[in-house]
Amino acid sequence: MNNVMETEPKWYVLHTFTGYEMLAKQNLEQVVENGNLQNRIFEIVVPMEDVIEEKNGKKKVVQKKMMPSYILIKMLYGDDLWHTITSTRGVTGFVGPKGRPLPMTEEEIRRLHLEKVVVDFVLNAGDSVEIIDGPFEGNAGIVQSVDEVNKKCKLKISLFGREVDAELSYEQIRKL
Repeated sequence: MNNVMETEPKWYVLHTFTGYEMLAKQNLEQVVENGNLQNRIFEIVVPMEDVIEEKNGKKKVVQKKMMPSYILIKMLYGDDLWHTITSTRGVTGFVGPKGRPLPMTEEEIRRLHLEKVVVDFVLNAGDSVEIIDGPFEGNAGIVQSVDEVNKKCKLKISLFGREVDAELSYEQIRKL
């Protein structure tokens, strides 16, 4: 890669030592602070998900790492930052060919809900939509009702020859 800095911030994946994800994130945040890099490194994320765990007959929601040994960083990449980031305690390197950063795809960013999706369509009862996220992904549905305030809609989906009702957010659908 040449010495030219990116003009648009992109998401990259960093590899860390197992169990050091939070420490690596804190160390990177310190590097950003100390190096005044807030205009180059915008977000550092350890992807987490809520999981229900049962212990002694009691269920509780706990947060688990979605991608152990990895953290995500949104930045304006430049070769000048490569050494700074890879030499940060807890970080073993970028994920990409030969340790060179490879930006995440739009699909990966969407699946991990890293960016807030801007919904720019008007939805009405009777509209056909494609489901692009969630358990019904890949199916089509017909809008039954719309909650414009909360950006949600009730759909009728045909699954295995049966009609199924579902409520989805606008981010989970694409208007056809």
